[in-house]
Amino acid sequence: MDYGYLMEEAMKARKMAYAPYSQFQVGAALLCTDGSVYTGCNVENASYGAANCAERTAFFKAVSEGKRSFRAIAVAGGKKDAVDLEPCPPCGICRQVMEEFCSPDFVIVLGKNEADYQLYTLREIFPLPFGE
Repeated sequence: MDYGYLMEEAMKARKMAYAPYSQFQVGAALLCTDGSVYTGCNVENASYGAANCAERTAFFKAVSEGKRSFRAIAVAGGKKDAVDLEPCPPCGICRQVMEEFCSPDFVIVLGKNEADYQLYTLREIFPLPFGE
């Protein structure tokens, strides 16, 4: 399956990030099994613990709309004015959220753009999840 379109959606979502502290903008595009896509961006806060990652923003939007079945997520990240993005793997909290809602073969798309990306499964990036 070509996940380039999902990376493109993540890149668009990245532009909406609120990242005045780190200047590192992240976007995510979550593909549901019904074909719908929910996007999210990182939202920072002066109290760093109150910030939210792009991946969780996308998941929480989807779950709040009644979605519970997911196929893949693409993540695009980089400095605010970066021309070239960099692979941006999900943090541990985001991996645990993925574990809550996704199967071990859930696909994580990490890359620089819609043509240059790598695919990973949830189990590859999170081999020993809490709750199993």
